[in-house]
Amino acid sequence: MTAITPQVPPVHHAPAVLDRAVGAGPSTTTDERLVRGTAHQPIPLSRIVSVEVRKSFDTRSGFWLMASIGIASLLATLGVILFAAAEERTFSTFTLATGFPMAIILPVIAILSVTSEWSQRTGLTTFTLVPHRGRVILAKGLAVVLVAIASMLLAFAIGAAGNVVGALLAGTDAIWDQSIAVLGAIVLGNTLVLLVGFALGLLIRNSAGALVAYFVFGFVAPPLLDLLAFTQDWFREAHPWVDPNVTQKLLFHGPLAGEQWFQLGATTLVWLVLPITIGLWTMLRSEVK
Repeated sequence: MTAITPQVPPVHHAPAVLDRAVGAGPSTTTDERLVRGTAHQPIPLSRIVSVEVRKSFDTRSGFWLMASIGIASLLATLGVILFAAAEERTFSTFTLATGFPMAIILPVIAILSVTSEWSQRTGLTTFTLVPHRGRVILAKGLAVVLVAIASMLLAFAIGAAGNVVGALLAGTDAIWDQSIAVLGAIVLGNTLVLLVGFALGLLIRNSAGALVAYFVFGFVAPPLLDLLAFTQDWFREAHPWVDPNVTQKLLFHGPLAGEQWFQLGATTLVWLVLPITIGLWTMLRSEVK
């Protein structure tokens, strides 16, 4: 009779044993090391901000839009030197002259930084590379604020140079009648105007529509509200609580005082925080094509 030899199944070593054999730690399995090797770190926010800043200069239109800030400041400074009276050539006059074109150009830059993703159909690429839309929008906001601050510092420098040149031409001493607090208030005013443009771009997400909405907000609505406040007693007291341009214009002449800060906070909440919140909510839920 032939003896039947039992079949012994092959021995499979556990992954932990194999890992110890090749020198890995006793608690690290092969699957864990594979996952760890293929995991990617998220893109730092600072890198996304730097990319958004570069995108403002990379195109020909973006370059000339940025260059127009320095050109407009230079032309405004030359206008004060050529046409203002000698006693009016003060640093405050130059800063106000250079600040006016900032209030027009900076919101346009903020609008285009947001709407370009939809109008130029680059949003699909951008949100594929960085799938977290909120981080992209945050980076865009930080980028335009950095560009605005750098632009205003450039405008202040051009205004200071114009103040010195104007005093030399008039044969008088340069008058430095602007304090750091006043300059800070001007920076705050321009930043708020810039963020209004950013909010409109985020809410509308169309370049032409957002630009039209901004010019209506900045140049059509204020005269109408001023007329309403002048002719209607019931609206006169509520005007600074409703129209953001009232307190924002006051910032270009120095820091606010007392109740004016509360009026600025109320109008900022309605005309800035609320549109940004609604724009973010709709953008995070919309389909990118």
